[in-house]
Amino acid sequence: MIRGVVGGISFYGNCVGIPDVGGHVTFAPGYADNPLVNAMCVGLVERKDLRSAATAKPGSAVYLVGSDTGRDGIAGASLLASFELGSADDTKRPSVQVGNPFLEKLLLEATLELVARDAVEAIQDLGAAGLTCAASEVAAKSNVGMRIDVDRVPRRATGMVPYEVMLSESQERMLIVARPGREADIERVFARWELHGVRIGLVIAPEQDGTARLEIRSGGEIVASLPPKALANDAPEYDVREWAAEPVRDAPAAAPVGVEHSQAEGLQKIGLELLQLLGSSDVASRAVLYRTYDQMVGTDTVVGPGADAAVMRIKGRPDGIAIALDAQPRVASLDPFTGAAAAVAEATRNLVCVGAEPLAITDCLNLGNPERPEGAWQLERTVAGISAACEALGLPVVSGNVSLYNATRGSDIWPTATIGAVGGIADVAKHIPARSGDAGDLVLLAGSAQVSLAGSTYAAMRGHVEGTVRIDLALEARLQRFVLAAHTRGAIRAAHDRGEGGLGVALAELAIRDRVGMRVTLPAVRGIDKRVMLFGEGPSGIVLVIRTADELLVRAIATEHDVPLWTLGSIGGDILEIAPVLGTPVEALARAHRDGLARALGREA
Repeated sequence: MIRGVVGGISFYGNCVGIPDVGGHVTFAPGYADNPLVNAMCVGLVERKDLRSAATAKPGSAVYLVGSDTGRDGIAGASLLASFELGSADDTKRPSVQVGNPFLEKLLLEATLELVARDAVEAIQDLGAAGLTCAASEVAAKSNVGMRIDVDRVPRRATGMVPYEVMLSESQERMLIVARPGREADIERVFARWELHGVRIGLVIAPEQDGTARLEIRSGGEIVASLPPKALANDAPEYDVREWAAEPVRDAPAAAPVGVEHSQAEGLQKIGLELLQLLGSSDVASRAVLYRTYDQMVGTDTVVGPGADAAVMRIKGRPDGIAIALDAQPRVASLDPFTGAAAAVAEATRNLVCVGAEPLAITDCLNLGNPERPEGAWQLERTVAGISAACEALGLPVVSGNVSLYNATRGSDIWPTATIGAVGGIADVAKHIPARSGDAGDLVLLAGSAQVSLAGSTYAAMRGHVEGTVRIDLALEARLQRFVLAAHTRGAIRAAHDRGEGGLGVALAELAIRDRVGMRVTLPAVRGIDKRVMLFGEGPSGIVLVIRTADELLVRAIATEHDVPLWTLGSIGGDILEIAPVLGTPVEALARAHRDGLARALGREA
């Protein structure tokens, strides 16, 4: 399964000419029958070149462009979006859409050429439900009707009936409405790119009573006719809050059973436990995956995979963007609201760690069956968590996707909100680099020191996913503003999010970057022992590296933003020494981190 997912991403993306610059991977048994693959693609466009699906006008010609149409994917995404698989339902698994990245590249270039020629009046890609969805959405958004002749649709299979043509989810296709008088341009451009550019219909005016019709014809006869808004806008609506019921769970133990240690035993084992965490599938380097991708195609990648976020330049300009993808499914399994909010916080926090100001997010909501009370509750709480986080951080949600019914034989996946975040950098040459810092630099912890083993990687490795995770969104917002303010003053030499594996893993990963050690002491917080402080997890924590001379400045900025700050220690040597709990050579940490995922997947590193 993993080989197929990784291979598909690298093959399709790189053939289209898109660099793979970052990502997120979570492993859990609940995804075995429902693996999730969410992708975010970020592009740049001049505002004058924006095109919409809502601008079609009566009398304009409708074209289906790109690849031909087959039976692949008929009722694919649209079918899976409305039922869960069970022991008797595996025959319902649809055929998979057959993707051709080389055709996709031609389609993209031809479409951009038409946009540059100003020949496009309206445009919509073909995705779930194929031509049915694209035609109804363009017509509904534009408040017009549309007449489609399915007999004109180029096909790769014989004997296809209108139902199959309209619902095929064959890839690499778009619906284009031509500007009047520009039809020949569309046909000529697509012929030059050796793709279909076939006129299949016409935009029609609403009837006298104002009712628009989507009319499907075949063999000279009308085979379907209905208002396009009946498909695009007026589908049945449900209030999941009426169905929702929070699951009844046993009260979690104060500390997961099996995690406690005597102090003597703990101090002997804690170094080994850090190596174990660094080599675990949840924490280990993803290089074995992303090194199969082309990260530099287009030559705009400033910071690629392996850092907190990717950084991309914009040719001919000093500014650029940063991109991050994150999810918190284990936390969401305990509380969907906190899991979704924490995913937004982590994605934007990772942007801040490279010096980018968060601009907006997109999301993909992957959940189980919303028709069951617990599934409805998870959906409602997930949306509420994203909303609360974005309101606190002052961010818009500019797009999104929903994948429901991810359930097999009555068992749902964890409620998984995958968050994609984009940030702006005024000068990409001045981003915060992914480095360890220089000897003598100070290591600080900014934000919250309140961590626990609830929902942590450390506890999960021991078979425990339980407890309560809390997030202070107001502190999260202040933390991010503080780091950006300190970076603007030139005071941040390195930054790294405290994520999976807690502070211990964050310090180790920071040291691994340049193979430089450090000597630090854990913060002393009432009620949190050394092991929990080292491996406990919680939002709103960033490890910073600064010059000694900048400490007073950084503390003043932290005070101004009301952000707690702890001085942990300093950079130097070749050992990660966390007094008094461990001292481990950085090379040993790097080796565990580098080889862990390959070993877990049964591959050579």
